[in-house]
Amino acid sequence: MTINKTVENGKAIIAPEGHIDTLTAPELEGVIKEILPGTKELILDFEKIGYISSAGLRVLLSAQKAMNEQGEMKLCHVNDAVNDIFEVTGFSDILTIE
Repeated sequence: MTINKTVENGKAIIAPEGHIDTLTAPELEGVIKEILPGTKELILDFEKIGYISSAGLRVLLSAQKAMNEQGEMKLCHVNDAVNDIFEVTGFSDILTIE
């Protein structure tokens, strides 16, 4: 998995590419944990994500909990397949998806 990130003035944009599953979720989690201190706005750009598993959902839930205490988190460019997963699991009610 490739993960592009930009961090500037309390705003972080993370743009992973590929699938977020049991093998790749720990890598995404590591990047998020690395940038969390001092981040007021976290944007996850899912334009190049084709699938997310329960392991990936756990990473998103953990990031959302952390950001609830220090700022806001948004997901953008979520495709229909991934959005369906968010809806079925109830994550569409927890996450801000634009």
